[in-house]
Amino acid sequence: MNAHTQRFSLTGAAGALECALDLPDAAQFAAPRGIALIAHPHPLYGGTMDNKVTQTLARAFVGLGYASARMNFRGVGASAGTHDQGAGETDDTALLLAHMRSLYPGVPVALAGFSFGTFVQAQLQQRLQAGGEPAERLVLVGSAAGKWAMPAIPANSILIHGEQDDTITLAAVLDWVRPQDVPVIVIPGADHFFHRKLQHIKNLVTEMWHR
Repeated sequence: MNAHTQRFSLTGAAGALECALDLPDAAQFAAPRGIALIAHPHPLYGGTMDNKVTQTLARAFVGLGYASARMNFRGVGASAGTHDQGAGETDDTALLLAHMRSLYPGVPVALAGFSFGTFVQAQLQQRLQAGGEPAERLVLVGSAAGKWAMPAIPANSILIHGEQDDTITLAAVLDWVRPQDVPVIVIPGADHFFHRKLQHIKNLVTEMWHR
């Protein structure tokens, strides 16, 4: 993401996992106020932890004072293994969370994802809720409703979607969240990859996080 991005590796069930960590400005934050995990889009369609939306989410959380960690899913970049339809990816993200909690114990956790990454993070939140340690909030961009079996999400989740998304339609997302009564923020004119609209994602997350 920048010259200060720290690259590291974890060992998951399928082998090595390539990870990246960005920390908030030490001059502004004496220590990270929380942990943010950012999940990237579908590995079989070019998704990586360096995806522009994924990096935009990481920047937003760094600005909020969070230690922001990303990981290449199985079979992407230097990560071993093959795509596992979200099951193994959720396990690996839980492993990344455990690592981050060992570095920064006792701080809040935020889960954020883009496209396929929203499926992984929504599943991880279910797992954390069942264990009595849910993330404080989810940020889901281009939610994978209709493509994957998205579970229910907490009412305070921040959902951002593009008006002109033809990969995951706005209608599919509304059908998913309507029974849950969770609002969706629609960015006019935005496609699935938010071309020329990335600044809206960062601004929305920054402005809405403490509401």
